[in-house]
Amino acid sequence: MKCLNDNYLFSNGVRIPCIGFGTYKSKNGEEAYNAVSEAISCGYRHIDTAALYGNEESVGEAVRASGVPREEVFITSKVWNTERGYDKTMRTFEKSLKTLKMDYLDLYLIHWPANSLQYDDPDAVNIDTWRALCSLYKQGAVRSIGVSNFKPHHLTPLMETEFVPMVNQIEFHPGFMQEETVTFCKANNILVEAWSPMGRGEIFNNRVITSLSAKYGCTKAQLCIRWCLQHKVLPLPKSVTPERIRSNTDVFSFNISDDDMKLLDSIAFCGGSGHNSDTVSF
Repeated sequence: MKCLNDNYLFSNGVRIPCIGFGTYKSKNGEEAYNAVSEAISCGYRHIDTAALYGNEESVGEAVRASGVPREEVFITSKVWNTERGYDKTMRTFEKSLKTLKMDYLDLYLIHWPANSLQYDDPDAVNIDTWRALCSLYKQGAVRSIGVSNFKPHHLTPLMETEFVPMVNQIEFHPGFMQEETVTFCKANNILVEAWSPMGRGEIFNNRVITSLSAKYGCTKAQLCIRWCLQHKVLPLPKSVTPERIRSNTDVFSFNISDDDMKLLDSIAFCGGSGHNSDTVSF
């Protein structure tokens, strides 16, 4: 990847810009609107939101006000856990479209897999929800479909359905690589996206991160984003600060050496959210 809008290719032939702009915790209204506007202004053409975030309205407003044609901006949203199942998913998708004031989405994801603490047959719930996404895809309401926070055992039942997920958006950063899930996805042509590519705050205190950011003359955030790209994972950095939004795009002027990639890979668990899709209760 050599620039912000070089792209990855999904299994269905749809292309997605190689870095996305995350909007988690960006408050609906001025904060989210300004952040997305700034992101588009500095070149982002890939915006990631979700029903849970409560900011789809402002995301849509910022995209429309940008003057950039809709077909040039890749928009992702997600179905939240309370809306699992075929009928609920179909309804909540329509609600997201209405809130965004858009005619279609570029990518729609199941936000979290159902688990055995929540349901007697979580696989059946996941498949029922996935059936809705497949229907939306066949209708042309979405250009591509996928999942988020799914481990291999959550993904396996979906592999036998009409469509294999095109994306799995997971927590991925130095100190938390989820190797088993990433390996499974790559073996099955499922693009991995990284939420929280810079981890939580403590990762920036890690001595390897500190040392290598100085070595490459980049910020710690830029180092983490570049590390994701070199693992062929699509990072979704988020910020509401204009300077950081712009800085996070400046990751194409350096390459991390193989030895330094191994150093970053070797960081012990650090900066993780602690969320486990098999045990979360939400």
